[in-house]
Amino acid sequence: MNDGVTPMREDADTPGRLRKAPTAFRTISEVAEDLQIPQHVLRFWETKFPQLKPLKRGGGRRYYRPEDIALLRRIGDLLYTQGYTIKGVQRLLRDAGSDLPEADLPEGEGPGDSAAPGLRSILAELEGLAEELRTLATPPR
Repeated sequence: MNDGVTPMREDADTPGRLRKAPTAFRTISEVAEDLQIPQHVLRFWETKFPQLKPLKRGGGRRYYRPEDIALLRRIGDLLYTQGYTIKGVQRLLRDAGSDLPEADLPEGEGPGDSAAPGLRSILAELEGLAEELRTLATPPR
């Protein structure tokens, strides 16, 4: 049903399905489908990111505003594309200048942190080998 407030158009991707206006609120199922993120993950993120507060109506039904959806997109990008941990994303969103480069994050909060200890040992070994090569390449005086 269209109440005249939110104009609806037929979705070009899915013929026969009406598309909401960009400013319209969306249900969790619509958001989950659009972002290709399971509903249970969206609900979990609500517990981890206090900035994410969809409206809840009778029966606990969630309605996401456009700014909620933009935040969800950003969280998904940081977690799934850029490889941040939940803790790292929480820090980014909490900090005033939330566009911090990953180098400014404390250890254990940036991309790929689960592999960090192994990578650090590999880096240390490579630095040691590089030093040996520099020593061998330097002609004696």
